[in-house]
Amino acid sequence: MPVGLEAWFTQIPPVTRTWLALAVITSVAVQCQLVTPLQLYFSFKAAFRNAQPWRMFTTFFYFGSISLDFVFHLFFFMRYSRMLEESSFANRKADYFWLLFLSSLMLLGLSPLFNLPFLSSPLAYVPIYFWSRRHPSTPISLFGLLTITAPYLPFALVAFSWVLSGTWRAAASDLVGCAVGHVGWFIRDVWTREMVGGPTILSEAPEPLKRLFGDL
Repeated sequence: MPVGLEAWFTQIPPVTRTWLALAVITSVAVQCQLVTPLQLYFSFKAAFRNAQPWRMFTTFFYFGSISLDFVFHLFFFMRYSRMLEESSFANRKADYFWLLFLSSLMLLGLSPLFNLPFLSSPLAYVPIYFWSRRHPSTPISLFGLLTITAPYLPFALVAFSWVLSGTWRAAASDLVGCAVGHVGWFIRDVWTREMVGGPTILSEAPEPLKRLFGDL
């Protein structure tokens, strides 16, 4: 029977667990100088003109060098991604992956407009924002110092990230993630329910993907 860290890790839902593992492995690889951040960032020129397509994936897994800011982003992403996958997307792994996949495509398209070479932090704010809109009346205690309701959580974390990094650019990239999270929430909770009246390809994973994840 798994104990300790192994038990904790195996209890994390599969999509969040895979994302967390890849993020940790990527940062450890950079810390050990097996790869460099220059090999991981995304740009259209590097990915397409220079035939380096892996950049479209690695940009979502590098949260920076191992530091307080790295721990901050990884902790809150893992916490709220796990809570979202266990509640709103319980037994719907494919739909949760589909939300993150479509959000990733949006972030790749926005990357050159906002000069965002690394998209891990913006993507991490998608489940945080989505969870906060799904639980609007839930009180959140921030480090035992301040209590807010869930809809304010993403913006409080953006402000704290700004303080940690000391640069507005980090806060700007996190706000882009909040905007993409808002689009994802709007499509699923407003557009499909109130305007379309049912699920669409933008709100629900295709059947082949559901079969792949074992949701059918």
